[in-house]
This record gives sequence, structure tokens and C-alpha cells, in this order.
Amino acid sequence: MSITSESEWIGMKNVSEVVATTLREMRDYAKPGMTTKALDDFGRRLLEAQGAKPAPTLTYGFPGCTCISLNGEIAHGVPGQHRIMQEGDLVNIDVSAMLNGFWADNGGSFVLGQDSHGHQRLVDTSKRILQKAIAHIRGGVRIADIGRLIETEAKKSGYTVIKNLTGHGVGGGLHEEPHEIANYYDRFNRNRFRKNTTVAIETFISSRSTHAVTADDGWTLVGDKGGFVAQHEHTIVVTDGPPIILTAMNGIGN
Repeated sequence: MSITSESEWIGMKNVSEVVATTLREMRDYAKPGMTTKALDDFGRRLLEAQGAKPAPTLTYGFPGCTCISLNGEIAHGVPGQHRIMQEGDLVNIDVSAMLNGFWADNGGSFVLGQDSHGHQRLVDTSKRILQKAIAHIRGGVRIADIGRLIETEAKKSGYTVIKNLTGHGVGGGLHEEPHEIANYYDRFNRNRFRKNTTVAIETFISSRSTHAVTADDGWTLVGDKGGFVAQHEHTIVVTDGPPIILTAMNGIGN
């Protein structure tokens, strides 16, 4: 959305803080032996306590309040009573919500407990690339050039990117224009970032795959060539200078 008034700024700030604190507290709450359903229920209580409604349920009828993906899953993992998180798992939590008509989105991958399977380097690379991509966003910058930066940085570290999952506009709804802020250089995308707009910027850094495919449950996304993927996402406001990171308090950069 394009922020044109103080009330819109306050609305986006408030909903972004809600999703950011919910993500941070869910990450801190997660423990080995816990089910993803229990973690999702905790997230639901946090959102409800702040008057927010879960965006996946509102928008798509998703069978959960948040998306929780484990290990070889990329995104849209369905919380379940029989899905038990283990020490060393690669966990991704994506929290998006609506509050008073405003929408925000954020997410992050992390290693649960000790890094017994060697996922931390992938997680750290995704975080670093997201931070670098955001630092280069200004009003007037081509969206494709940010995609080029993300893919170039991933290749330097020996990784690939998922090409059919993208960042997007957010604010008046969960997904708005621009609908595709890709993780690679799309020469056909001539759109540019516009000052005062709110967008969700996210990385999908992969150890092997380049495309996401839908699993048998009809929701969960996995890689076309296997491997693992780390995702990190912030909702930001585009300016003439450094963007304002509305979800900074989620702590994914720590």
C-alpha cells in the first residue's frame, strides 16, 4: 500500500509490531519435543491478545494460524499434533496478520537448539542477504536489481534461490502490488520500488533446489531437487533513503 496519512502510518506500525513480537516470542517458545500445533496455538493466543487476526486463515482458509515448516519444507507447513520438533531441526515460522484493516507479514528460519545437522550457515547466509537487499532498496530502484543482488550473493556462498516464491506488496491486504519481488534477476520485470509504499521483502536461499512444489497435503511447499531452504522476511516502508523496517523487533537479524 501507499502510505498517505498519519493514520495509515500508525496502522501499519501497529500491525507490524504485532506480527514481529509474535514471531519473536514463538521462536523463543519453541523447544525440542514440542508439536508444531502447540507452537501454532501459542502464536494464536499472542495474536488474539493483541486484537489481530491470522492472515493465512482469513485469506486462504489455511488450516493454522501461522505457517510452521520443518527441515526439507520451504514454506506453508501445516501445524500438526503429530509433527514433533527435534533438536537440530531447521524450523521456519511465518507470521502474518490483520489488525484494524492493516496487514503485515514476517518470517524467519532458525536452528532449534544445537546445530547438529549443520544448518546454521544456511540460516546466517539468508539473514545476511536479506539485510543487504533491504539496505539497497530506495524509491526508484528497479525490483529486478534487488533480485539480482539476492541471487548473486547466494551464488557467492554456494547456494541457489527459489525462483517461484517472492516478496510482495502488503498493507491493504496480505498480497498487493508489486506481486513479484523475486530472488533473481527477472529482466522482464521493469517495475521500480515506489517511495512511501509498504512491501514484504523475503529471501529463499536454498542448498539445492530452485523451485518450490506443492506436497501431497495441498499446502506445504518443498524443493524440486530436495535439500534445505532458509527464509527471512521483513515488512518495510520504502523511502528516498534507507527503508524503515517495520518488523525490526522480530529479532531475526540477531
